[in-house]
Amino acid sequence: MNSQLPPGTKAPAFSAQAVGGPYSSPTTVQLADLKGETVVLYFYPKDDTPGCTKQACALRDGWSDISAKAQVFGVSTDPIKSHEKFIKKHQLPFPILSDEDHRIVEAYGVWVEKSMYGKTHMGTERTTFIIGPDGIIKAVLPKVKPDEHLARVLELL
Repeated sequence: MNSQLPPGTKAPAFSAQAVGGPYSSPTTVQLADLKGETVVLYFYPKDDTPGCTKQACALRDGWSDISAKAQVFGVSTDPIKSHEKFIKKHQLPFPILSDEDHRIVEAYGVWVEKSMYGKTHMGTERTTFIIGPDGIIKAVLPKVKPDEHLARVLELL
């Protein structure tokens, strides 16, 4: 379990399958491919759960504002097939990265021990990283509330 990366840190490189947005079929995306652009990397626990759906749909509804300022990628440990269903069901305009092997969530320090109904398990902590065109983390929104996420991101961009 890593600790979360602070602003000012170089964003960890990644390579993962993405689907949605400009990627009609699963495509490998690397952070290095996005150099020179502002990137919003938002980590969420699970496709099609209430909080994650609320967060994704808020981004969809604010898409014209946010897409003019940054490239947006959702990240969860769900498989591509799950992402495809989630994107289609909610008409999401942005891509989602599949991190089934937990490499990205661990590199960004958001794979954490969680507790539910008295039982502990490992899972993704809802966190957003704003990465500058230079590859440096400009801002971190830890444990962000789904209904506040879009406004907070826009404020930071």
